[in-house]
Amino acid sequence: MLFNSAVFLQFFAAFLLLYWLVRNSLAARNLLIVVASYLFYGWWAPERTPSLSESTNYALGLLWHCRFLGLLVATSLFDFLVGLGLAKLTTPRQRKLLVAASVAANLSVLGFFKYCNFFIQSVSTALDHLGLDVSLPTLNLVLPVGISFYTFQSMSYTIDVYRGQLAPTRRVTDFLAFVSFFPQLVAGPIERASHLLPQFQQTRVITRAMLEEGVWLILWGLFKKVVIADNCAPLVEIVYGNAAYTGPAVLLGTVAFALQIYCDFSGYSDIARGTARVLGFDIMWNFHIPYAATSPREFWRRWHISLSTWLRDYLYISLGGNRRGLGRTYLNLIVTMLLGGLWHGAAWNFVLWGLWHGAGLVAQRITGGSELRKTLRMLSWAGTMVFILYGWLLFRADSLTQVAAMTRALADFSFPPWTSSFALNLTVFSLPLVLMESWMTVARNQLVPLSLPTPVRSLLQGVMLVAIVIFWERKEVPFIYFQF
Repeated sequence: MLFNSAVFLQFFAAFLLLYWLVRNSLAARNLLIVVASYLFYGWWAPERTPSLSESTNYALGLLWHCRFLGLLVATSLFDFLVGLGLAKLTTPRQRKLLVAASVAANLSVLGFFKYCNFFIQSVSTALDHLGLDVSLPTLNLVLPVGISFYTFQSMSYTIDVYRGQLAPTRRVTDFLAFVSFFPQLVAGPIERASHLLPQFQQTRVITRAMLEEGVWLILWGLFKKVVIADNCAPLVEIVYGNAAYTGPAVLLGTVAFALQIYCDFSGYSDIARGTARVLGFDIMWNFHIPYAATSPREFWRRWHISLSTWLRDYLYISLGGNRRGLGRTYLNLIVTMLLGGLWHGAAWNFVLWGLWHGAGLVAQRITGGSELRKTLRMLSWAGTMVFILYGWLLFRADSLTQVAAMTRALADFSFPPWTSSFALNLTVFSLPLVLMESWMTVARNQLVPLSLPTPVRSLLQGVMLVAIVIFWERKEVPFIYFQF
């Protein structure tokens, strides 16, 4: 079920009515969230259900349609039981084995669905290069939507309980609601149990300020997705779907992709936070104007914050962080970003993207880039944007062959005839974002539009709503990060 779909509007309207009717019972509200979240997730169908005869039990068709929902339930229940087990065990070895079982189970499920075919194809290609004609069969696997997000969220719970940073919950409904909370289930942000889980265990009071913030974030998120991201997508395809490249074309196409992926993903995150605020919850900000960053490190403090902090706390620090000398620190950065790139998808361009950002973070540590940023801020920003944009080229390219071709094309300064119209369209659709985020940056407040007088704010939201309705695609364009 997509946020930018009519069926979600109907679902959320019905949910809000039921949510209000059970407002006096915390347990009923949490149970309603679990049921609604499973309906939200189970609505997703990766491919057509196999045809069944009329005499076949309808339940079989339903089970096939919702088979990945069972995976979500099973992994959630397993980690809930692991949390209870960790509370009972006192022997360090037993506790370590139990949390290792949780990590192994989550990573095995994620690895099987996401990387099995990638591994088989990579081995097959390597053998082929060695002159061994071995045909290895791949599996007909479908990547369950949101699996990269909810496995990391559930796994972080058991790790925090193991570390003694969180007491395990004993109410299964609370935990299931935490893992499956529908606003952020399929594309994050990846919430920490210490932040979100307690909110299911206390009475939620929904204030006017929460409603105003929620409505604004939902509208702004939809605007970024429907008006900006979905209109940048065809521009990106003009370049990345073409075999003929020049430097200006690659630059324009990559800038368009930078806008597309940002507005698409941050739009989802804003809608997720806004929806949660309307329900009385506070989920984390996942973006903080990342294209204002003046260094690779600052970019990762602003981009996909829930993933970058997850990788820092559960991977980088576990590897030793910066506590074991410079050489080990650099290696830990490279490994962390490499795995962060691989988290995004089973393809070599994601591996390259992760290595590129890891190398950027290492280079910043070696050169002491913080002093440069203080003295030459605009130059540092420009250099950072060049670094980020080339990273997006690695990320968006369909293959390593395309990466090589586009990189070579950067030396060709000829302008295709469509360049001017492309640049005009890109400017028109990016201007609202640039103006809004410039205002937010100056005000140092991502909610600064809420400070406008009510009539002015209502007019702004009305204009945004009209634009959303005009550009709304009937085919319901999925969010980019659903594929991860």
